[in-house]
Amino acid sequence: MTNTATNPSYDQLPLIDLSAADRGPQARALLHAQLHSAAHDVGFFQLVGHGVTRAETDALLDAMHAFFRLPEADRLALDNVNSPHFRGYTRTGDERTGGARDWRDQLDIGAERPARVPGPGEPAYWWLQGPNQWPAALPELRTAALHWIDRLGGVARKLLHELLTAIGAPADFYDPLFGEHAHPHLKLVRYPGSAGDGTDQGVGAHKDYGFLTLLLQDGIGGLQVQREDGLFHDVPPLPGAFVVNLGELLEVATNGYLVATNHRVVSPPGATERFSVPFFYNPRLDARVAPLSFPHASTAPGVTDDPGNPLFAEYGHNELKGKLRAHPLVAQRHHAELLSPA
Repeated sequence: MTNTATNPSYDQLPLIDLSAADRGPQARALLHAQLHSAAHDVGFFQLVGHGVTRAETDALLDAMHAFFRLPEADRLALDNVNSPHFRGYTRTGDERTGGARDWRDQLDIGAERPARVPGPGEPAYWWLQGPNQWPAALPELRTAALHWIDRLGGVARKLLHELLTAIGAPADFYDPLFGEHAHPHLKLVRYPGSAGDGTDQGVGAHKDYGFLTLLLQDGIGGLQVQREDGLFHDVPPLPGAFVVNLGELLEVATNGYLVATNHRVVSPPGATERFSVPFFYNPRLDARVAPLSFPHASTAPGVTDDPGNPLFAEYGHNELKGKLRAHPLVAQRHHAELLSPA
């Protein structure tokens, strides 16, 4: 499935140094030019200068590796099938993308909040709010994961401000959609190697639903991004960098001027393990994404039309739609009434 790049510009994603925002007007202007180009032309880039320390990263990675070393029974005690909020552990092969199984296992974590059961007339997406499931034997995992959510939420907020400024929009235009009721999402993911049956879908081609995704990947590789030639190209790991991609809400907000790009993960060969930590910067579930007014709006090509993936202005509907598709076992157990008849 790996496509060899024939264009040297595809060998690596654009590199964005966020610290340039704090180095004076000239450095910030160059940052905005680079960020504008990367978000408009590619929808993906590598982010350095983000300020997250090696110690913070190591704390999360050490806790994550310890989690995946737990006996399977301990991990299954957190099975997300037990959570109507789609939180917890997903066994290898139980998640779906594009209807096909993803060959990975993972722990899904969000903001730690009490369960909210939708009342009469309330949107079903309130089911997505609720408590996480944590392994009792690893209290450090809860500490590291919730710190990571807060830390990367701050990085993403700054990055979104710089991105909006870069395209000539008000930096704080979408701030009211976030705040203390935002709906961030963190995944701790292990790809155990190839499935052994000829399939190598670590995770199938997809776009993310929210505003921004910041991915910490290890040195194994396997992430691929669809570029302008229509082919999927490898993203070589860059130590200390986050791979950033734009979500569908930014594409909707800018009428397609900023692009949400298809990406996928090809399973590592044999029994090679790959670990990754995607963080999704998402607004409140009830946030309605107003169109962005910016100087280039008249040149926007329009939002990608995918009849199989309709986009809603209210964020929670998009995430719930995705969760019901991705986690059929949870959907069948807890939300059968929300599923379309076969």
